[in-house]
Amino acid sequence: MYSLLHAVVPPVLKAVWRPTVTGLDNVPRSGGVILASNHLSFVDSVAIPSVAPRKVVFLAKSDYFTGTGVKGALQRAWFEGIGMLPVDRDDTKAAMTSLDTALEVLGRGEAFGIYPEGTRSRDGRLYRGRTGVAHLALTARVPVVPVGLSGTQNIQPIGSSLPKVVPVSVTFGAPIQVAGRFDGVPLGKARRLLTDEITAAIQSLTGQELAGIYNERPPDA
Repeated sequence: MYSLLHAVVPPVLKAVWRPTVTGLDNVPRSGGVILASNHLSFVDSVAIPSVAPRKVVFLAKSDYFTGTGVKGALQRAWFEGIGMLPVDRDDTKAAMTSLDTALEVLGRGEAFGIYPEGTRSRDGRLYRGRTGVAHLALTARVPVVPVGLSGTQNIQPIGSSLPKVVPVSVTFGAPIQVAGRFDGVPLGKARRLLTDEITAAIQSLTGQELAGIYNERPPDA
């Protein structure tokens, strides 16, 4: 299903939105790698895999995979087809389950997409990164490619019923290597230092204002 949808969806999206894509050479073509991006819209998890030079796995709400009837089957096929894996965000153990799933993906030598902010920015600022991204990189000993998205928040703004054709850009930054860099550094400190380095790299690609605080997910999101 992934091969079928990937052969159709990316060409269609590129033809309609004509995204500006730079830095593709920064994405390793093989081996485990983390693509860490800013998060502006629900379409980000489609935009990045559509332009990346290899399959990128993202996590998605489990609700998208449990629908019934024809609509539920089509929705499930869509999300599975573009490489997404389900996670129950309402489960108290969801965070650990997500990390375990991500480590399995990286252990298979695949690319895993993550948003260090945790949830999408509603005011356009770049929020402080949560250390899960660093935990993954340090545990799996894989590089992190920072990704800068711009314009995706305008594709279907809140209150809009149909997507709009607007300028969109995706920039892949230079990989951040982690192997051996934090040997001897207390784990908690290493995670914070690496996460802040990743956030700074993303900000250098987007030019977003730094919020300096964590972004909290609204109760109904």
